[in-house]
Amino acid sequence: MKVIVLGSGMMGSALAYDLSKYSNFNEITIADRDIKTLESAKEFLNDGKIKYSILNVENSTELKEHFRKYDVAISAIPYKYNYNLAKIAVETKTHFLDLGGNNDIVNKERTLFEKAKKIGVTIIPDCGLAPGLASVITRDIVEQMGSVDFVKIRVGGLPINPQPPLNYQIVFSPYGLINEYIEDSIILNNRKIIKKQSMSELETVIFPEPFGEMEAFLTSGGASTLPYTFKDKINYLDYKTVRYPGHCERFKHLLDMGLGNTEKIGVGDRKVISREVFVSFLLKILPKNEKDVVLLKVISKGEEDGKDVFLEYTLIDYYDDKNNITAMMRTTSYPTSIIAQLILNGKIKDHGVFGCEEVVPCSPFFKELQKRGIKVQKETK
Repeated sequence: MKVIVLGSGMMGSALAYDLSKYSNFNEITIADRDIKTLESAKEFLNDGKIKYSILNVENSTELKEHFRKYDVAISAIPYKYNYNLAKIAVETKTHFLDLGGNNDIVNKERTLFEKAKKIGVTIIPDCGLAPGLASVITRDIVEQMGSVDFVKIRVGGLPINPQPPLNYQIVFSPYGLINEYIEDSIILNNRKIIKKQSMSELETVIFPEPFGEMEAFLTSGGASTLPYTFKDKINYLDYKTVRYPGHCERFKHLLDMGLGNTEKIGVGDRKVISREVFVSFLLKILPKNEKDVVLLKVISKGEEDGKDVFLEYTLIDYYDDKNNITAMMRTTSYPTSIIAQLILNGKIKDHGVFGCEEVVPCSPFFKELQKRGIKVQKETK
């Protein structure tokens, strides 16, 4: 079987790295329309097994020709393209995975379920960290309990050495970051799906030293399909982003001033979009590619055989110094690569459009993460 990775940036490069190191795909190709980015990925990967291709995903004809050559396609490009990519994958009978990032796009992808099922194609959006890895953890919780009272997911990608005033660094697209902070958070409350304003319900969450007390607040996208999949099995579920203390208040002030807006405003004799200016500003002032850490904690309570059960999952993953791969690249791209390999190995056989929690088998998934040094610690309390 053959696989193509769309996008040769940080996530796409990490995907190709993992696929080359661990998978049994006969051919691995990484494609991008930006020649410089593709050359940079080629230099970074330095792997003769990987092929490189120039491809413009906005050219549907060209895209279809490429997809027909591959059994699996993985999107590591901005989420705005994923629905169209999924439609083309159905047309070309290509299994398709993406890193997600937007609830509306995922909902559109879900409308392709019957077509995908009919032709025998598997489409899995949101295969990264959260949603993705965190979604499989939630499935593991549900499978172990007779009933689930609550699941609270707390995840963040952070610099090891935070710099004021935002104590943050660019670990993925700033457009995605703003989207997470602006759009509503979808949660389960009393088994009902409701929306709440993002950057609200600030709380303290404790991690082992040297991190200690961190802050967490509601954001969009991290729960993805979980509230819909488990609305009859989990009473309460929410997702909050983890940051260093003070980040939420400072960033929210900037958004409250309108810097995340998409409407044009007058600046002198020109019209500009506030969000575009803000993104340029963030890209200029925030650190990039510095050593980072991913913090994850999933806390749950339920019942089994009439007894209360508390399960807590913790993951702390660091920058890979040997291979110069960030923790966010590892915890986002490696789970996606593993899911592609589970399709290749026949451990995911369902056809249609699914959230990770619906089709990814927990035990094989966690074992593969362990091989890569990504250790999810589970504790029963």
